[in-house]
This record gives sequence, C-alpha cells and structure tokens, in this order.
Amino acid sequence: MALKYLRLQERINMTGDPKADIGVFGGSGFYSFLEEIQEYKVDTPYGTPSDKVVIGDVEGRKVAFIPRHGRGHNLPPHKINYRANIYAMKKLGVKYIFGPCTSGSLQPHVKPGEFVICDQFVDRTKGRIDTFYDGPKTIHMPMAEPYCPVLRKIVIESAKELKIDFHPKGTIVVIQGPRFSTKAESRWFADQGWEVVSMTQYPEMYLAREQEICYVNISLITDYDAGLEGRPEIKPVTMEDVIRVFNQNNEKVKNLLFKAISKVSGKRDCICSHALKDAVVN
Repeated sequence: MALKYLRLQERINMTGDPKADIGVFGGSGFYSFLEEIQEYKVDTPYGTPSDKVVIGDVEGRKVAFIPRHGRGHNLPPHKINYRANIYAMKKLGVKYIFGPCTSGSLQPHVKPGEFVICDQFVDRTKGRIDTFYDGPKTIHMPMAEPYCPVLRKIVIESAKELKIDFHPKGTIVVIQGPRFSTKAESRWFADQGWEVVSMTQYPEMYLAREQEICYVNISLITDYDAGLEGRPEIKPVTMEDVIRVFNQNNEKVKNLLFKAISKVSGKRDCICSHALKDAVVN
C-alpha cells in the first residue's frame, strides 16, 4: 500500500495540468472577479469534480476555484464528490483552501449578515465517503484542531482590517441535508452551545487535512435556522432568505477572500503541513 501511495503522489507531481497555490470552494459568483481566468477539466481517480476548475490571478497568486454544488447548483450537499474536489486541488498543487459557505445561526448573538471563522465542527452527516484511506493502509487523524490555525489568523486579521462584523471562533454542526433542520433539532444544536449549522463542511475540510492541505472556513450567516426559542417574530429559514442575504453580502465575502489571499505566505509549518506524520498505523 505504501507503493500505491507513492504512485498516487507521483501522479499528482508529474501531471501536466496547470498549477495553483490557493484553492477556493464556494458559489459560482466568485470567479467572475478573478483576472485572466481559464477553465480546465481535471480528472481524478475518485471521479469527476463538481465542475471544471477555474484558475485566475489574485494579487499575483494563482487561485483555483471549484463551485462545490456545480455551476448551476445541480449537486445537493449529499451528492457532492468531496474526494474528487479535494484531489483535483491537490493535483493542481494547491496548499491552501478557503471554504466559504452559507450557514444558519443557532445563537441570538450570531446575526444574519455576519461571518463566523469556525474553529470546531460537529459531524451529523451519514453515508458520505470521508477518507482517502480505505485500507489496507490505515490512518487515525488527530482532529483536535480541525481548521488551520495559520489561515484562521489571516482571515481574522483581514476581517478586522475590512471592518467586517464577524466572530473569531465558533462550532459548526454539519447536517446531512438537503432538508433544513426541524425545530427540535435546531433547539438541540443550540442547547449544546454550537453557533453555526451548515451542510457542506464535512467531509470537505477533513479530506483536505488527509491531503495535508491547509483549510479555513468562513461561514456567512444568512438566517436563524428553524427560528429562535421565545422569538416568534424570527421565522424558520427559507431558500429565499438564504439567497437574499447571500446576495447582499456577496461583495464582502469576495473582499475578505481577496484580502486574506494576499496575506498567504509560501512557507508552511502548521499542523496541516505534516498531518500524516503521526497518523499512519504501521
């Protein structure tokens, strides 16, 4: 299996595909702001990514973008090929991934239009393929710090400079989707003290760690999930709410990404960069 892993790395390193330093998963509106964009079809051993990869320039850096739901939002969260998306980024040479996503708030102090730079996640999905290591090579990846601390610091500094309303940490609970939460589920999540609910963070961020890629989440709060206890005026989420608040804040998302991307250093010494070192079972 070790030889198989080396050959996997050789296929990545010896490919003739274009290269990028930084990757972004998100909505299809993002790449319209990239300069001199080109589209590429990237093949992977895990199937087809959500869409063609768009590569463009941001502050002199090559940035690869994949709309995780597909360009026409034709992939529900449980049907996204997360392994293919992450492998495509790895194949292009990406070492840093920004994973913005629309999310619901579970707490009154986390308001629609604000950002949460999550530092923890809780996985409530089921049946999603969530590892590159199906055996006989086995890994047990430490997950105490699931998001790259270096990228989180960069995003937090950038949000402060742009005077964006944000929360520097928070726990995101990832539900299976595509349905939204019931009131009982939302109450349960809120009672645990979790701040954010979404559908796509897992296994996306974890698979990035398995490929030793730095990953940071930026949750754009669009709604209050199934409403808030004791606040009947706050109604449960609808897709109309999500789209409206996202469109209102789309420019802020792009500005934050561009500011943060400009600060990314080429040198890495974070937990992500050597994640497999102590995770392999010999």
